[in-house]
Amino acid sequence: MAAPGTTAAVEKDDLVIPLIDFAPFLSNDQELKTSVASSVLKGFQSAGFLYLTNHGIPQSLVDKAFSRSARFFTRPQSEKDLLEWYAAEANRGYTAHGREKVTRLVDKDEVAKLRASVPDIKESFEIGRDDEPHFPNMWPKDAEGETFRAEMMAFHETCKQLHQQVMRAVAIGMGMEETWFDEYTSAGDNTLRLLHYPSVDGKVFKEKVGTVRAGSHSDYGSVTLLFQDARGGLQVQSPNGTFIDATPVPGSIVVNAGDLLERWANDTIKSTKHRVIEPPSEPNEDGKYPARYSIAYFCNPNFDKFIDAIPGTYEQTGKKYPGVNSGDYLIRRLAATY
Repeated sequence: MAAPGTTAAVEKDDLVIPLIDFAPFLSNDQELKTSVASSVLKGFQSAGFLYLTNHGIPQSLVDKAFSRSARFFTRPQSEKDLLEWYAAEANRGYTAHGREKVTRLVDKDEVAKLRASVPDIKESFEIGRDDEPHFPNMWPKDAEGETFRAEMMAFHETCKQLHQQVMRAVAIGMGMEETWFDEYTSAGDNTLRLLHYPSVDGKVFKEKVGTVRAGSHSDYGSVTLLFQDARGGLQVQSPNGTFIDATPVPGSIVVNAGDLLERWANDTIKSTKHRVIEPPSEPNEDGKYPARYSIAYFCNPNFDKFIDAIPGTYEQTGKKYPGVNSGDYLIRRLAATY
């Protein structure tokens, strides 16, 4: 039985992505928490995606993060290039248009070929924990940069708290202690990614077939919290292989399971492929599609944790994957992407 307040945000071609009111889970009513947790787990098991409303992050805070993000990307290219993404081990800094190619491929040469033929049309800025002396965040060195830093780190911490709550819901859904994942989420080894999909001439998508804002891929970590603007463009792959629009729902956060959670859950949870296309609308009068912004918070188990099959997922089928160190796994995936 679906939790109260749970409906379908997307329902097409055998893809059903639930829209879940998360407020009851944040209450002290254990019966309501269990009901919501069941819906969260089922969403991850069937679609790999879900939408959360009443998730505890104020819309004013989200709006401020989007505003700061947009202002950052208006900086001169020369200033942004000084903050360049510098290592997979760090995964921090600015990535210019065409450098990254998101994909599920892991062979670096194959990724390079794909990037050269169909580059992703976007730029991004990665922000991690701000207390890593060997892997510092890259911040603009001016007064506005200091404000940017303070607000982004506050948003990073707010998203970390929601990550912990989502994983507690997964734990309850799996019949485990609510705090089972807490030791894996305590460090906040997560990445806040600001994304800008710039204005593009309408001819680009017509003249070069296969051009997208971000190519078909699955995420690497445990879960991703995605904040969309009103334009949309996110598509999720259905069980039948088609890509279905994940239309923005005001006030909601899209949450999807990543490859490491799929592995951790011994394939009982799905890490579903998705992509970002140009939304199906007409260009502006100047023949260009307008810019799009989104914010993704990529959640990972603490980098020093060993990830092996979760109890209850392998006793009947056996373990499908060898155990792996969380940090090592993510570095390998990132190194192939850039």
